[in-house]
Amino acid sequence: MRRAVIAFTAFLGGLVFLLSSPAWADGEALKGTLQNQGQPVNGVKISVAGEDGKPVGDATTGADGKWEVPVPEAGTYKVTLDQSTLPQGVGLKFKDRATLNVQVYEGSERNVLFALAPAGQQGGGAAQSSSDSSSFWDRVAQLTFEGFNLGLIIALAAMGLSLVFGTTGLTNFAHGELLTFGAMCAYFFNVVLGIPLILAAVISVVIGGVFGYTQDRFFWGVLRKRGSSLVAMMIISIGLALFLRYVFLFFFGGEGAPFADYNAQPGIQVGPISAAPKNFIAMGIELAVLVIVGLALLKTRVGKAARAVADNPALAASSGINVDGVIRIIWTVGGAVASLAGVMLGLSQNVSYQMGFQILLLVFAGVTLGGLGTAFGALVGSIVVGLFIQLSTVVVPTELKTVGALLVLILVMLFRPQGILGRRERIG
Repeated sequence: MRRAVIAFTAFLGGLVFLLSSPAWADGEALKGTLQNQGQPVNGVKISVAGEDGKPVGDATTGADGKWEVPVPEAGTYKVTLDQSTLPQGVGLKFKDRATLNVQVYEGSERNVLFALAPAGQQGGGAAQSSSDSSSFWDRVAQLTFEGFNLGLIIALAAMGLSLVFGTTGLTNFAHGELLTFGAMCAYFFNVVLGIPLILAAVISVVIGGVFGYTQDRFFWGVLRKRGSSLVAMMIISIGLALFLRYVFLFFFGGEGAPFADYNAQPGIQVGPISAAPKNFIAMGIELAVLVIVGLALLKTRVGKAARAVADNPALAASSGINVDGVIRIIWTVGGAVASLAGVMLGLSQNVSYQMGFQILLLVFAGVTLGGLGTAFGALVGSIVVGLFIQLSTVVVPTELKTVGALLVLILVMLFRPQGILGRRERIG
């Protein structure tokens, strides 16, 4: 067993070592990229001041939309975008967010995001005329689209987590690292080896499935055979998550990095919704995968066996079902789907060592809201979480949108503890 664990760790470390990692930051800095519908915005002035209002420096975006301002030390800084320097027809998406308070940590370069939009699509400013009503509903439509996009990514991750919980009872806090692993594999093949992102994503999904199988074959399966309690395994999963996260940090670095493909796509307008083509395609792929996995659970022999194991493992074993084999298949599917979720998440943001950890709480919220152990419940719960996160920004500050989603989770659990699609169970 010890040799297997050592070999598994060496394999993981060797693969992550091959990842191209950005150089460690020599000092603290603020930086960012201004884009309008996927196109870089040139000639915009960005000013940085300390908490006391003392100027620190300024920069002007280049032809690629990028800017950077070094800061003297770690701390909180005020970053201001000069709206008078924006090109005609472009404005801040939220007019009250021209100045942002940003925390810079020691030895790190902090990315600052200013959301831009074409004239007439901005929100968050003072009401001016009857056109503001139209602008409000356009913003609601845009946020609804973004909510579905986020919800489908959460659902991909939540489905694997829900299936593992349903068949083993394990609450796996290391599931977020499966997303990170998949995104980093795709980054390696796409950026380092120069393979097209679509093919890199397919390879990443396969490797993610192998990674999930390996975890259960040499780790979780052994713990189950030794009679480890679910509480002990849950705590072990927390330790495994920390271990993997800092392995990723050590080899990949603390800075995020984008994929080589589909970075600066021009946006397309579909009614009131504006988005890059990759977003529409990604949502189609996510929805198709979720439907295929769901139908496989309902129609295939393996799916029926998985549902039998989830209902009663002892009875399933007495009926001739190979429970360990079914659980291993579930881990393989869960790892593959989580890797795909990591790739999709990397498309909408940069690949970073803690991207899976940052979305893990939302994944748990989606699984719990939909009903623990139910694949379709994970889908419904995740969509609800994604929609509420985005739509809540209409009335609450963006910084509080995640808190609002978790508040909805608490309220739903008070009235329906089994979740939206969960079933009542008698305890005791």
